[in-house]
Amino acid sequence: MAKVAFLGLGVMGYPMAGHLAAKGHRVTVYNRTVSKAEAWVAEHGGHAAATPRAAAEGAEFVMACVGNDDDLRAVCLGDEGAFCGMETGSVFVDHTTVSAAVTRELHGLAAECGIAFVDAPVSGGQAGAENGQLVVMCGGAPEAFARAEPVISAYAKTCRLMGESGAGQLTKMVNQIAIAGLLQGLSEALHFAEKAGLDGRAVIEVIGGGAAGSWQMLNRHETMLDGEFDHGFAVDWMRKDLRICLDAAEENRASLPVTALVDQFYKDVQNMGGGRWDTSSLIERLRRLAAGG
Repeated sequence: MAKVAFLGLGVMGYPMAGHLAAKGHRVTVYNRTVSKAEAWVAEHGGHAAATPRAAAEGAEFVMACVGNDDDLRAVCLGDEGAFCGMETGSVFVDHTTVSAAVTRELHGLAAECGIAFVDAPVSGGQAGAENGQLVVMCGGAPEAFARAEPVISAYAKTCRLMGESGAGQLTKMVNQIAIAGLLQGLSEALHFAEKAGLDGRAVIEVIGGGAAGSWQMLNRHETMLDGEFDHGFAVDWMRKDLRICLDAAEENRASLPVTALVDQFYKDVQNMGGGRWDTSSLIERLRRLAAGG
């Protein structure tokens, strides 16, 4: 069992760190809101640290799951950042969805400190984190990945090295691009079924096992039909991720017209007050447009 630090105890990080403790790893946690770290320790044991540096001291692996590029820099860098507390030969594993640019930046700075850096964004949402069934897509040196993978397996059903530093983040972008288009298509399909007077649930029973089927269809159609949007990844975070995708597309000259359009649809959802609704709430935008709202 390893000595592990976990930085960031949000809806994803809190249960992920819990799985590490349940597997017998010695876990020290850090969270910007101290009460969240104290609650985690009360539930899972281990220790809470006042700074990322203090959490990282003596750790073989430091995991992070924070909000964005700036949050990641904040927990890594500076006098109280994790890099200052980590020992030569230790491994930093970043589960945050961030830009490939900041990943490569921090990979280089970590190397200067004798630290291995693995970018390891996740897919599977809050339920996947709570059930230990996340998909983890990684970038970095094969040796660092081989060391980190047994630790990551505490909360992953799939964990794969996709290439060099940044490849994990680029794979996560592919994931978000695919989800955005799928959810818009599913929203339009269910909205059309409603306007046509069809029983939406019956429709999904018929088409869900065929070529139109998807994870989103099988797991989100009922809550979409019921207008319940508190079951998944928030619109605010999806827009952050899609901005990363669109910025990367500017660099590599990929054409993402549907992604850019759906990003604007999510902006409409935010303007409706739905920033904290889950990403399936695109259907609510269609309903309000049809009602003249």
